Parts: sequence; C-alpha cells; structure tokens
Amino acid sequence: MSKAKGPTRKFLEKLRNIGVIAHIDAGKTTLTERILYYSGKIHRIGEVHEGTATMDYMPEEQERGITITSAVTTCLWKDSTVNIIDTPGHVDFTIEVERSLRVLDGAVGVFCAVSGVEPQSETVWRQSERYRVPKIAFVNKMDRLGADFTAVLDSMVNKLKANPVPVTVPDGEGQDFRGVFDLIELKRLEFTGEQGSVVEKYDLTDEEVGRFSEWRERLVETASEVDEELLDLYLGGEEVPADRIRKALRELTLRREIVPVFAGSALKNCGVQPVVDGVGYYLPSPLETPPALATDEETHNTVSYECDTKGPLAGLVFKVAMDSGRKLAFIRVYSGSIDAGDTVYNATQGKQERVARLFHLHAGRKEKLETAFAGDIVAAAGMKFARTGDTLSLEESPALLERIDEYKPVISVAIEPRNSEEGDKLEEVLQKFLLEDPTLVVEEEEETGQVILSGMGELHLEVVLERLRREYSLEPRTGKPQVVYLETPGAKAEAEEEFDRELGEVVHYGCVRLSVEPLERGKGREVSFEVDPDLWSDAWLAAVSEGVDDALQSGVVKGYPVQDVRVRVLGLRKKEGDSSPAGYRMAASMAVRSALRDSGPKMLEPIMGVEISVPEEFVGEVISLMGSKGARVGNMVDRAGQKLVTGDAPLASLFGFSTDLRSATQGRAGFVMKFDRFDVLD
Repeated sequence: MSKAKGPTRKFLEKLRNIGVIAHIDAGKTTLTERILYYSGKIHRIGEVHEGTATMDYMPEEQERGITITSAVTTCLWKDSTVNIIDTPGHVDFTIEVERSLRVLDGAVGVFCAVSGVEPQSETVWRQSERYRVPKIAFVNKMDRLGADFTAVLDSMVNKLKANPVPVTVPDGEGQDFRGVFDLIELKRLEFTGEQGSVVEKYDLTDEEVGRFSEWRERLVETASEVDEELLDLYLGGEEVPADRIRKALRELTLRREIVPVFAGSALKNCGVQPVVDGVGYYLPSPLETPPALATDEETHNTVSYECDTKGPLAGLVFKVAMDSGRKLAFIRVYSGSIDAGDTVYNATQGKQERVARLFHLHAGRKEKLETAFAGDIVAAAGMKFARTGDTLSLEESPALLERIDEYKPVISVAIEPRNSEEGDKLEEVLQKFLLEDPTLVVEEEEETGQVILSGMGELHLEVVLERLRREYSLEPRTGKPQVVYLETPGAKAEAEEEFDRELGEVVHYGCVRLSVEPLERGKGREVSFEVDPDLWSDAWLAAVSEGVDDALQSGVVKGYPVQDVRVRVLGLRKKEGDSSPAGYRMAASMAVRSALRDSGPKMLEPIMGVEISVPEEFVGEVISLMGSKGARVGNMVDRAGQKLVTGDAPLASLFGFSTDLRSATQGRAGFVMKFDRFDVLD
C-alpha cells in the first residue's frame, strides 16, 4: 500500500501531546472540559459533579465523579493541534497515569489552591520526572475559601523540588477572587461571553503595577538566565518584549529547570485560556523531545528513533481497551508511519499484527484515520496479540522500546460464579479485563478452586465488579477483600537437596546446593551461579534457574510469593547416566524451599502512606484512631487552616478506616492513602 503524504515539519512543530495530571478532585477533568469547549471541540460544557463530563464517559466515572480510565481527545487551539490525555487522580488507578506519562511530551499539573500538593500530586509528578516530561502548572479553585496561591508555590518547592515561575497571578483569593493578571503582557484579564469564552485584556493601573511588581521582577529575572539583555531592559525602565520573555521561559521549561504557573478557577470559567496558550508557548512538540530509545533484539545495542515520518517504524502500545467487545490498542508512534490495513510486526510478541482501522479518539467517540504518523497518538482496531507495553517495529530490525513499569497488587477478593455457565463466561471476561489492565491479577487456588482477583485497592476491585455486572450481566459471589502478602527470608541459610526418582520409567537425578539471604526492601529477587559454567550443561543450568523461580512463586509460610531475596547456587552434583534437566529443576526447587524454612522466613505486608486533613479540634481523635489501627504518625503541619496529619499503616488495618474517621470527626476530615512499600509483618 502506498503511504499517504506525511505531515509537514511546521505541523509537527505545532503538535502537542500533553497529559493533565493531579490528585483526585483537583479539577483535572473540569479544566479539560473548558479546554474542549473553548477550542470548539464540544458545544456544551459537561460538569463532573453532574456526571456529564465528556472525558468521564464510563458510567462508573459518572456515578463516582472521578476519572478511572485515561481518556484521549484531540482538539485545535489557534494554530496548534493538541492531543490531550485526562488521567485519573485516584491512587488505585496509578498505572493509567504511568502508561500515559510514558508516551507524553508535556504535562499540565493541576493543584487545588486550598490543598496544594497532595499525595497523589506528588506521586504523579515524580512519575513524570522519571520520564523527563516538561510541565506547566495550573493553580485551580482560587475562588475557594482558604485559597492561598503563595502557599501552593511553596509546597511545589518543598514537596516537588520544583522551581515554579508564575506567569499569571490571581487578583484576590477565596471570596475576594476577581480574576487574573498576565505578568508577561502586564494586562488584567477578564473572561466574559458565553461560559467565559471571550478573553478581554485591560492595561494595569499604577496601583496594580505596584502590587505585582515583585512577581514581574522575578519573572524577568528568571527569563534573563537565558537572555541577559532582558534584565537590562527591565532595570532601565524600557519595554520588555513579551515574545522574548516567552522564548526564554520556553527554553528553561524544556530543560525542566522551571515550571510556568497559571492561576484561576476552571469551574468559574476563569483563567483557562492562558493555560492552553501556555501549552503552545512552553511545552515541547514531538520534534523537541529526546529520541525514543530501544534495545536491538539481536545485538542488544541501544537504538534511538528520532521523530521522522519517513524513518523506520517504532511505536509503543501504551494501553489496551475493549470497545463493544473488540480490542482497541492505543499507540504512540515515535518514528515512521502506519496505514489502516497495514501489517506491522509486534516485536515483543514476535508476531505479525494487522492494523484493520485507525482512529483519533474523542473520549468515548472515534474519528476514522487513514494514516498515523510519527509524533501522533492513535487507536488501532484489529490487533489480536497486542498488550500494554508492546513495541511495534520492522521485522527485519526488531528493537524493543523501554517497557512500562509493572505494579504488584496489594488487595484481593475471592469471586465465585453462580453456576457453571456463568463460570465459563466469567473466565472469558476476566481475560479481557487482564488485557486492558496490567495491574489486575487473576489466579485459581489449587486447593479450593476459588478464583482470586487481585488489584491496587478496594475501589479498583469495586469498579471491576461493577463493570462485570453492567457490561456483561455477571454477578459472581464475592468474599471479603483480603490483603496480598509476600514472604522474605529472615536470615542467610544454606541447603542441599537431591532428587533421584523414576518418572515414566525414566530415572531423573539432580543435586543442588544453594543459599538464600534477605535483601533490602524493594530490591526484588537476585539469582546468581557460583559454579563453573564450563563444567555443566546449559540445559541443566537453565533447569536450576527454572526450579529456583518455581520455588520463589510460592513461599513456605503461607504460600505467598517470595521477594527481597538473593539466591546463590553454590554447587551441583551429577550422577552418570541419570542426571537430567527435570532432576535439577526439582532439586533446585526443593533446595530453595528447604533453605527458606531454615532462614526463619517473615511475612511482608503492604504498608500504606496515610494523609489526613482535619480541623484542629479533632486532632486528638485522629491520633487516637490512627494508634488503634497500628498506624505510625510521621508529621503534623498546618495547611489552609487545618491540621495535616501524615503517617503510615498496614493496609489490613485500614479496611473501614474512612467510616471510622467520619464518625470520629463528624465527617469533617479528609483521608487519602497510597501504597508505600511492602514491609515485615510485626
């Protein structure tokens, strides 16, 4: 098939792939709704609290008033094309943020003017830093009681180690909030017309110039880091060109040395348009991002892919979703192009895939597309094998792009079909959900035959069960949520085990001596061989490795996976004529289990970071309640007229905690928890 003519360089220069990231309820979706309305993409603003937001198109999102799945849309803003991903803020859906950030070029961080940098804000900001994503920030809800613009900037410095540089600042705060000032053009902005769609600019009065002179001076000083003449112009009382300030700020933003900050209230239709202008002014195009790095499968050398529509194909499947029973693969194209109807090579799976149709997405709706080019984010239908994290490349030179991080589930629930017919359907549907969501795990217990569904939190599992009911009319019986534990050795221990048995009229022999020892928390597993590889068959060594892995999947305390462990294979013995891979695999598995038993193994449980915002008069009740739940109080600070209590607690003790907290504080406390680590069960 002949390729369509690719986009011009000018188009790519004006293309922006951005995400909207923040803590739950900071106003991400509300901001996105305004952007879509002001860009002409939608003709009526939907509201989260009314369940009508465009980007929250799943019924579960509309009912709960939160974002659960990343929604993608494309809109035009002035001379730019903007692909927007509205990501969840709830910690249970952090994988949705992770895989979105993996493919974005820039991001807009949204902060509540009252609450500042909240736990999930911190988490997603750090995720974005790991992927080197330049960002701008929007301090939302400036009209709320307790709003404090300066305090939010301070918390960005202290908690995020960011360098916030205000570009627009609020005129008043809380009930006194009247609008925003543009520090670059030195204008007062008013948002009039239908839903604030008209931006009117007014010159500042002398009093206003004096009031905002410190902000303006800081802005120009920052810009002068890359344009020294700007400061001379400013100090000399001469006019400082707005374009030169923006150019300087852009350079610093792309280096990730500053974060341009905007103020406003999305719900009140105030201050949104400058944010979208800022996306074009300060965030990178695909041409300005570092090349995508991949590993050549044959040579293991690093391969870099520039954003080149005529280059070799390189694309990452960053999400898989089911749409009316059919699989949709979300793809970021880094290099080359894909035509609808093309056959592409899935380098991760080692299989050919046919891309039947291509789409640009607008939340739950699709717009047909003939060709996807480098720099774009699209959805593809017809790909049978694609999974999250798969790389699409050329078969003659396959290379794997960096995979998306995996997350270990922390909570599980037993589910049981009501009859055998429902059981078959349930198994099929759960497999579809696993394709969509890599943080879900489904296992069957050998002893009971129960299906165990594991995920990232109570809400995560609630949403899965709700989708089973609504989309597939399945209502399996469920047990109470259970915590997912791990095991780890308590100390260093050594064991030698011999396997010498006849299986199927063939004698299999193997003898393995090894040691186990604990590693630091979060270090995972390490397996090393301290035997001479020249003396042993590759097949036997591979079998030992498989046997070690088998044993680590199920520990010796209660059968949970073993983590934070180092296994050293110290020696092997052979028996002429009888030694076999099967014998060494069984012996290795037996030796690991024996060494683990002798090590004094310990259970690891998920420890959650807890943050509670509460009026001062209820602090005593909160501290007491945390103590009764086995939580450790870490810190307590003042924020927006309330006390902010932080600490950590075992997940098992936090079931029902939010209900107890509401009772203890007359419903006036806010509670957030996020997974922190697995640690030893006391």
